[in-house]
Amino acid sequence: MTTKREQILARIATTLAGTTGVSTRIYRSRVEPLTRGESPAIVIEPINDTAEQNTSLPTLDWSLVVRIAVIVRGNVPDQQADATVESLHSKLMADLTLGGYAIDVQPRSVGFEIVEADQPAGVISCEYLVRYRTSVTNLTTS
Repeated sequence: MTTKREQILARIATTLAGTTGVSTRIYRSRVEPLTRGESPAIVIEPINDTAEQNTSLPTLDWSLVVRIAVIVRGNVPDQQADATVESLHSKLMADLTLGGYAIDVQPRSVGFEIVEADQPAGVISCEYLVRYRTSVTNLTTS
């Protein structure tokens, strides 16, 4: 079986299908650069995951930070990414349990990186905190 963390990340990717402006260009933890024809795109990656043991139950309460980066090219990259950011946020916040895998999803921060490339490019990083629970002895169950 897959861990709840992996199920959550897969569910986020599924949830973001059809996000404004990106078509099917949604990637998990992509490390190779995107070509001009591959942008705009979304890259989903886990940043960290911390556990806290629930003292009254044999469970762990997890806090997973997920970064969803919108990568765009255009003269004003942050403006170019705005509709995509709004769409992904609406999609992600529509079901705060991510299909029953999570306890809650909370927006955390948005970062902006504008870079010089073959044409101006931008990476708009949206971070979300996903809270979920597992058994102390099994990362696939609650």
